[in-house]
Amino acid sequence: MGSHQDSVIEGGKYDGMLGVALPLLALEALKREGVTLPFGVEVVAFGDEEGVRFPTTLVGSKALAGNVTPDQLEAQDAEGISLREALIAFGCTPEDIPATAREPANTLGFLEVHIEQGPILEQRDHAVGIVTALTGIERHKVTLSGKAGHAGTTPMNMRHDALVGAAEMVLAIDSVLQNTDELVGVVGRLDVHPNAVNVIPAQVTFTVELRSPESATRQYGREAVTAALETVAKRRGLTINIENTYSADAVACADWMMTALEQACTQIGQPAERMFSGAGHDGLAMQALTDIGMLFVRCKEGLSHHPDEAITAEDGEAATRVVMAFLQQLPRP
Repeated sequence: MGSHQDSVIEGGKYDGMLGVALPLLALEALKREGVTLPFGVEVVAFGDEEGVRFPTTLVGSKALAGNVTPDQLEAQDAEGISLREALIAFGCTPEDIPATAREPANTLGFLEVHIEQGPILEQRDHAVGIVTALTGIERHKVTLSGKAGHAGTTPMNMRHDALVGAAEMVLAIDSVLQNTDELVGVVGRLDVHPNAVNVIPAQVTFTVELRSPESATRQYGREAVTAALETVAKRRGLTINIENTYSADAVACADWMMTALEQACTQIGQPAERMFSGAGHDGLAMQALTDIGMLFVRCKEGLSHHPDEAITAEDGEAATRVVMAFLQQLPRP
């Protein structure tokens, strides 16, 4: 059981960390009650689930699943520091990562508790929900190149302004997202060069993230976005490069774990409906090792990736009791 301990810039205190602390509380309570489980339990606190610093993600959970690749360790941050170099500076030994991997034959499953990061549970007035699947996600880095020039002396009709082109592209991406069912996404980062007050922008780099539970929908969105960006670039005399930096297909939660969570909810008197996760989680990596399950906890106004993330103590206790009941129903039939 577990979750991640890293956060996004200006993030809250529950996204990730709730799933680390809550299992510890559940195990502590079971110990006080004298319950002995017929299997071992590891509580894990993963790093780099969010992928904020480096153009990669889920590195901690991929290590446990045995899927960290050498190229991931060479990924560089904005300062040109590789993940490998950062790990060494932190006191880690990257060459020991393969030894972290667990054996599939010795692993029953992976359960993650997480705030919902959406408004559905609050609308249903339910403390918890049972996740059926984790969304598919892909990220792209777009580099748009034009030509710098003097902002006062270059005629408007002779400019190749990368920022103006990027602005039109952001609107084009939003149009694709607004008009495609079950597809969401965002342009979350934009860097302008030379970023001077009186110079026509010569280059803009921005990110595009697409999410959908259906691979075909993400493919359609990707192709529509690519076509729109290339059209804008051609019309404005700009060169464009689109690089895929991350891709993960949707992952289904195990039926037996969903059923066990439902039984646990019933046992403690909590209503719980099944629901899809629009966010990615460490289960995307852990499914390569073992069956996965996930329990959502209601969060105030569905707010996440924000300093005002909040849950109630009552909902936290309900989720803890669900985990306690769930553990006592295992191992798998």
